[in-house]
Amino acid sequence: MKQKINAYDNVLDLIGNTPLLKLSKITQNLIGNFYAKVEAFNPGHSSKDRIALHIIEEAERKGILKPGDTIIETTSGNTGFSIAMVSVIKGYDCILAVSSKSSPDKIDMLRAMGAKVYVCPAHVSADDPRSYYQVAKRMHEEMKGSVYINQYFNQLNMEAHYRTTGPEIWEQTNGQITHLIACSGTGGTISGTGRFLKEMNPNIKVIGVDAYGSVLKKYHETREFDSNEIYPYRIEGLGKNLIPGATDFEVIDEFIKVTDEESAHTARMISKTEGCFIGYTSGAAFQAAKQLAELGEFDVNSNVIMIFPDHGSRYMSKIYSDEWMRDQGFFDSVNTEATQKIEYIK
Repeated sequence: MKQKINAYDNVLDLIGNTPLLKLSKITQNLIGNFYAKVEAFNPGHSSKDRIALHIIEEAERKGILKPGDTIIETTSGNTGFSIAMVSVIKGYDCILAVSSKSSPDKIDMLRAMGAKVYVCPAHVSADDPRSYYQVAKRMHEEMKGSVYINQYFNQLNMEAHYRTTGPEIWEQTNGQITHLIACSGTGGTISGTGRFLKEMNPNIKVIGVDAYGSVLKKYHETREFDSNEIYPYRIEGLGKNLIPGATDFEVIDEFIKVTDEESAHTARMISKTEGCFIGYTSGAAFQAAKQLAELGEFDVNSNVIMIFPDHGSRYMSKIYSDEWMRDQGFFDSVNTEATQKIEYIK
């Protein structure tokens, strides 16, 4: 009798159960124990695989999404890639409205996965007809047989992480997690994961990472939307110029802001010290942990879990490009070009 071949049916079976990685070298001078939930191990290389699969399958289950339909979404890149990947396997067309702030690498990846991509100006208000929010809404209204994922206001965004990411972290830490640090964009990751963990242990501190130029931190503290907080920034998938309905601000204990420049250098440093090739927002997550450690947030018994949402390959033309870093003014006497020079043998 032949032995069964041990193989997965398709890439969707590979979503979830990502590893927890202890960070040892870059944390040598910090008090506490630091671990990264490395979401780049998902087949689409980001945490957004979880929500893409969950939202689409729920739409199928409810009869909202039918064979031959088109899936439409607003994305900074990662969610779009995940939706395009799920669409390929399930046989749907995919249209994505993308912010011009997204790296060329991300946009090319979306096209490579068969998605039709509309690149929209980043630095316009959310209600501007040119914004990627409004472009996606308009296409959905105009296109019969389309389904708009709407991750920013879809409660299934949170539910996906409540059902998967939260339980995984609880199990991987044997319930010993003391702090969760996660970047907040749509807010689904931190809200769903944080909600599950707080149900297991209400003493776990949930800390959101926000960008300078975003409204989230001030809204969390005052419950007031302040448009004066908004100005352009470079980090993708972090912070917002609106208040996402997929964010449960009650679950989050506090927000901490990080800069574009420090987050970029931190991502590069993690890649060079830990051998973990991470994305821009992953650098922001550890930058937040570092700032909190300097403020005395942690002690020797702290078990700090940071969610590293995506892979460094999405940022080759940005933070891993010395030319881009120079153009942003990110190199100075302290932070110099860190990449090895290329030497050509003739």
